[in-house]
Amino acid sequence: MTPLNRPRLFLRLVPLLASVLLAACNPRASAPEPAPAARKVTFAVENGYVPFNFIRTDTRAAEGWDYDIAAELGRRLNFTPAFREIAWDSMIQGIATGQFDLAGNGITITEERARVVDFSDGYMTVNQRLLVRRDEARFTSLTTFAASPAARVGAQKGNTNYTKAEALVGSARVVAFDGFGELIQALLNSDLDAVLIDDVGGQGYVGTNREKLKLLEGGLPGQDLGFIFPKNSPLRAEVNRALAAMRADGTLARINGKWFAPDFVPPGAPVY
Repeated sequence: MTPLNRPRLFLRLVPLLASVLLAACNPRASAPEPAPAARKVTFAVENGYVPFNFIRTDTRAAEGWDYDIAAELGRRLNFTPAFREIAWDSMIQGIATGQFDLAGNGITITEERARVVDFSDGYMTVNQRLLVRRDEARFTSLTTFAASPAARVGAQKGNTNYTKAEALVGSARVVAFDGFGELIQALLNSDLDAVLIDDVGGQGYVGTNREKLKLLEGGLPGQDLGFIFPKNSPLRAEVNRALAAMRADGTLARINGKWFAPDFVPPGAPVY
């Protein structure tokens, strides 16, 4: 190599040496940080409240609004929902004692419940309506039902529907049941004359039993539904932020429209 060629070779080697030295001093610069593993969040469901959560009769898969909304919350907040089935009358207590991280299940926001659990912001407003047999002709509204002294109404234990039914017709005309499936069966068997139910839940049962059931026109004043959490849970603030974003970008309206449209038939939902 001639002396004239040495400077050129040196100039070509300088950038290469610099890059090698930089990589040696900062070995992690080219390797991106791994994404944090998704945490598990226990989500309580009844699996008996169409269309919020239910077990399909054809595939035995669990489906409903709760499952779709939990998946979307998990995607946005980096958690994997771990669903746990529990009877409705134990759900609020299970959240209050920390057995579960949150629950949906169409729970009405009330001051009494807020003493033992924390609520998210409301995600939906519902009205309570009377569900009756398709051939019912004795009454056509809440008012005419209330004026029929022999007519009995069913409601789920521990539900705001039950307290509203008592206020409407008095406790002597209200019959309590553990689950909505039992309520619907009692109505179809003529053991009840009506069931007081949130309109979105009623639409779900009518959707799969259109030849047997109908909702009467008119309803009681609207109530907000919210997720529930153990007191002082940090997850509450996270879920509220995600719900706000889902309202803003249309995701919440899309999921609500899928499950709560008046003419929607929940796939594989129980037929009575």
